Amino acid sequence: MASQRIFQLGLRRAAAPAFKVQPAGRPVTKRFAATQSASHDTAAEILAKQRLKRPVSPHLTIYRPQITWLASSFNRITGITLSGSLYMFGLAYLAAPYTGWHLETASMVATVAAWPVAAKVALKSFFAFPMFFHSFNGVRHLLWDIGVGFTNQQVIRTGWTAIGLTVATSLYYIFFQ
Repeated sequence: MASQRIFQLGLRRAAAPAFKVQPAGRPVTKRFAATQSASHDTAAEILAKQRLKRPVSPHLTIYRPQITWLASSFNRITGITLSGSLYMFGLAYLAAPYTGWHLETASMVATVAAWPVAAKVALKSFFAFPMFFHSFNGVRHLLWDIGVGFTNQQVIRTGWTAIGLTVATSLYYIFFQ
């Protein structure tokens, strides 16, 4: 958004002298680029001096966590978790005939059936929470794509709703399915 605004202002400033029109209330300023060439070492020294004068961004620890960036972060993490797991299993499944691994359905069902309950719950949790969150947050994003639920209050409400539905459906899936 900011880059579009900067681009538009640049176009206006560039066009103003040609049409002799001043942008609304803003004088046209001309900045000429330096045309002197400098050696690599001199350029690096100038850049280092400029970097010392730049303001330092505040670190993330000073910001209060908000549902918007938490949901965005978790959506990316869950997507990577799910797709990474799918790719790893897919490659293992393709390599199974050559490696002697038994990844056919009957072997996997028998193997998981022999696991202790805690291991089954852990495996179901590992996949349930990311799957449900990614699904509910995806529906939320699809609603945004059609222009529904874009006010700040609605974004906050739908974010917490996605988290609540994730917890409820994941716990139901883990313990009752």
